[in-house]
This record gives sequence, structure tokens and C-alpha cells, in this order.
Amino acid sequence: MTRTDPDSCPGVLRLHEAADGPLARIRVPGGRLAPAQMQALAEAARELADGGIELTSRANAQLRGVRDAAELERRLRAAGLLPSGTHERVRNIVASPLSGRVGGWTDVHALVPALDAGVRAAPRLAELPGRVLFTLDDGRGDVSGLGADIGVHAVDEDTYAVVLAGRDSGLRVTAEHAVDTVLHAAHGFLELREDQWRLHEIPDGPAALADRLRAAHPHLTTAETVALPPHQEPPIGWLTQSDDRVALGAGVRLGSLPARTAEFIAAVDRPVVITPWRGLVITDLDEWAAEQVVRVLAPMGLIFDAASPWLQVTACAGQPGCAKSRTDVRADAAAAVEAGRVLPSGPPQPAADELAADEVVATGRQHWSGCDRRCGRPRGPATEVTATPTGYRVVPPA
Repeated sequence: MTRTDPDSCPGVLRLHEAADGPLARIRVPGGRLAPAQMQALAEAARELADGGIELTSRANAQLRGVRDAAELERRLRAAGLLPSGTHERVRNIVASPLSGRVGGWTDVHALVPALDAGVRAAPRLAELPGRVLFTLDDGRGDVSGLGADIGVHAVDEDTYAVVLAGRDSGLRVTAEHAVDTVLHAAHGFLELREDQWRLHEIPDGPAALADRLRAAHPHLTTAETVALPPHQEPPIGWLTQSDDRVALGAGVRLGSLPARTAEFIAAVDRPVVITPWRGLVITDLDEWAAEQVVRVLAPMGLIFDAASPWLQVTACAGQPGCAKSRTDVRADAAAAVEAGRVLPSGPPQPAADELAADEVVATGRQHWSGCDRRCGRPRGPATEVTATPTGYRVVPPA
């Protein structure tokens, strides 16, 4: 694939000029936020942006309608959310959200700081496209299916499969060498690429990169490849940790977290993990505190019920945030949920076209888009609900 446009992924130091104002994307490696960092994001959203924190499919955060870019930069640096001026857009590291607390072969969150530091320490890795994705999967298969360019997937307590372009490469590495292998693969990607943004866009890119890694690193071994699951359900509700404390998985309606709700989450004073399903996990709670969190935050809109129809729906930015969108798809999707037109189960709806917003009824996972670009569409099967010049088009999953 040949790219004719430069990589324009936004960050904090390079904002995207959206239709509703400048947009800042804040990288959060591993999705992990300390309470003070959540509070800093909440205050920035309320005082410097449009009052909401958007959670992304890479477990990052976005602020829309930024009014003071310099002050935002200052605050994020002070909160430890902008440790590099050169590498900020390439710190796209997604890790299994529950790792080290609930299930999995090993705690991949222990690898996140080392990988982030290794990326930032290598001047040339600042040249990575902002779309490059690293994943660290503890073996449960929740993030390896996200289509990472480079990642590792635990196959036992001390062995990882090396993931290239979303697939098991057949290479195996021990935990001791996992981070170095990922970093060497990132350098190898830069050596192979021309104008491509992603590894899968390079002709024979995954195979060529695997050959380079195999030749340069005698500690790598090979094994039969394993299939990586394309989609996992988000962690929602009461989750008992291995230390008998509680983690609470929370869905966020259309991935948009109001600043006021974020401040209440920060006040819980526990580590928070943003998930790549645009939700949150509030960790390390005792049972009494977990009960109070649900009692306070559920009425504020956080979703602790895995059967909620809100968890079936994703949507692009739509109007007024995107000039290419034909309508306010988020408002239309929210109205569909509230009116009971998002059905949790049953046969898929037949394909239809030229539907008014209040005529759209769809079953199961569905993505609402303001145009045919279908930005933000999740991986895996989902009904497509797409705005056209004459109404919505509904296409069930194949």
C-alpha cells in the first residue's frame, strides 16, 4: 500500500483541527492512570476543553475543543502524562487490562514501563508513524486480536509468542528478552518501511521482519503458530482479584466520560486502567468500597451490567466534531439505546437503506458512522449503521 498523505495522528504537541475545535490525544501506555492523573485529565477537560474525556480503542484519552494548548501541555507534563516531547505520538502500548490481578499467565503490566522507556530512549523510534501499535497480552487473548504491528502474547509463565501484524509469527521469546525483542522489531519496521504506516501494509512485511529478528537474536526459538482471537468482551462488573480485593469493570457510554464523573473516579483513590473497549477498570478495592463505588457511579452513567445495550454500540465522532459526518450519529445511537431499538440478541436485522434515525433497529454489536469512512469501527463482526445523503444504511455482519 502506498500512502500519499503524511501521518497526521494528533498528540498533545500537535493538535488535530476538528470541526468542533482542536483535539488533543494523550497516550497512556498500558492504559494505567494514577488517581492524580485522572484528576488532572478531569480538570483539563473541564477548564481547557469541552468538558469530556474521550476514551479510545487504544486505551488512550482525547480532549476535544482545546482552548489553551500551552496550558494543557504544562498540566500534562506536571502530571507525568507527557514525559517526552519527541516520542509522545508513538507511545501506543496496549496491555491486558486485568493482567496481574485477574487471570492470565503472567503480569504484562510489569513490561509496560520498560517498553515505554525503551521507545523514548531510542531517538530513531520517534520516526515511527503515530498509528503503530504495540500490544502486551498475558495469554488470555484480549488484546492480541487488536491487530498490533508488534506485540507479545504469553503462552506460559515465562514464554511469549512474538506477534507481528496481528498474527503469531511462530517466534518465541522468554520474558527476560521480551521488551528488547519488541524494540528491535520496531527498529526493523523502520528499516523495512517506505511510506507505509502499518506493518501489514509492507509487502511481505511480517515475514521479512521475522527473518530479521531470527537472524539477529539467537535467543529466539520457533514453535507452531497459534490463532489469536479477533474479539473479546470487555471486562464489566465485579471482578475478584487474585489478592481477594475487587476490581470493577465499567463501561462508558459511547466512550465519552464527563469530567465530573472522572473527578468522582479520581476521588476513589485507586489505580484506574483504561481499556481498549473504551471503558475503565477501577482496581484494588475492598468489598465495602466497591459497593459504594457502584452505588455512586452507576447513577452517573458508568455501566457495571454486562447485559447493558450500551455495551453493544460504538460510534464515530459524528457532528459537530467531524466536518465529514452527515449527522450527529452519537445522538442518534444514544436515542436508539434509550428507545430500546438496540436488541441484545436475536436474528440479525435485514439489510436496509434510506432509514430515518428513529427507524433504525439492530441486533448485537453495531457501529454507527457519519460517513462511509466508518472511523472507529471495532474489529470483529458488527452491524454497520452508516449515514448516507438519504438516510441510514444498515448492513448486518457477513
